[in-house]
Order: sequence, then structure tokens, then C-alpha cells
Amino acid sequence: MRKLVIPLAVAVILAVVAVAGWRVYSGPPAPPARVSLGGEVEDFTLTDLNGLPQSLSSLRGEKGTLLIFIATQCPYSNGYNQRMEALHRDYDARGIRVIGINPNRTEPAEEVRTHARQNGMSFLILKDEGNRLADYLGAAVTPEAYLLDPEGRLRYHGRLDAAHDEPGLNCDEMRAALDTHLSGGPIANTGKKAFGCTIKRVSR
Repeated sequence: MRKLVIPLAVAVILAVVAVAGWRVYSGPPAPPARVSLGGEVEDFTLTDLNGLPQSLSSLRGEKGTLLIFIATQCPYSNGYNQRMEALHRDYDARGIRVIGINPNRTEPAEEVRTHARQNGMSFLILKDEGNRLADYLGAAVTPEAYLLDPEGRLRYHGRLDAAHDEPGLNCDEMRAALDTHLSGGPIANTGKKAFGCTIKRVSR
């Protein structure tokens, strides 16, 4: 019995270190956001996973656009893969366009494309080379969400829900914000700090 306890303890420690390694970042921190709630987000162009340029102005949803910064290797982001797909499935028909943004310098487009296919993520994903959009919005972690209205004004910034490891939550906080936005009311729960893995930024 004693021989089994030691390897198990080592495995637990290694798992904790692996997750911690994603949370501890050796590069530059997120810069201050250049747009605040209520402000208009400037148009931007990023490449999709086929290398084609895509602009925000051409992608905006009829009722709004939800940008979610995501990763392939982050356990927190991966905990939301199916929940983000469900957001896309449930809100696209209601006029909200869900767009994933991968800003990590350590995750090339081919890896992001394979990851999306393996995890059944059918919503559009763009590659933020040089993390320029992440810098502009002040995004710090994956996952982190930004909701824009049809005119491109920022209406929500924060987390998707309260815990990444409870699938039953199903992005309840984000859904409440989307429903409030669609009803025309002010979003009350915006600003709850996102949690996850730090974005792997390039050095300027």
C-alpha cells in the first residue's frame, strides 16, 4: 500500500505544477485597456485559421458580437470548450455572433485549427498574432469575454461564469448578460474579473 501512495502523491504534485505553470507567466503582463465599458471598439482585422483576413466590421452580429479569448493548452479555457460551443449554438440564431480569439504566441494557427476540430468548436476562431487585439482590450487570461453591441460599443467584459470545473453552470453569468442585452436592458453583472491562464504575450 505504501508503494502506491508515493507515486500517487507525486502525480498529484506534478498535476498541480502543470496547472500552476500555465497560471504563472514569464512574459509581460496585460497592458491597460484602451477602451472602457460604453466605449466604441475600433475596427480590427485578424486572420482566420485558414489564413484569410477577417475584419470586425464584416463579422458583427445583427444584435451583437461576443469575443472570447481562448487557448488550446489552458485547462481553464478547455473547461469551457463545450460551453462556448453551446453559447454559439444558442445565441447565433438570436443575432449574437460568437468569435473565439487565440492570442497566445505559443499556439500556432495549425494547432488552434486541430484543437477546434477535435473539440467540436464550430464558431469562428481568429488568430491574434502579436496579441495586438488582446493588448488593445487589456485581456489578461483565457477565457475572457467581451460583448459588443451592433454599433461596436463594449457592453460587457469579464468572466463566463463562476467556475471552470462545474459543467452544470453552462456560462450562466454570460447567458444572463446576453439575455439582458437582447432585451435592451443595462447589464448589471459586468466587470466580474475573468480567471484562467495568463495570455502568452510577445515581448515588445
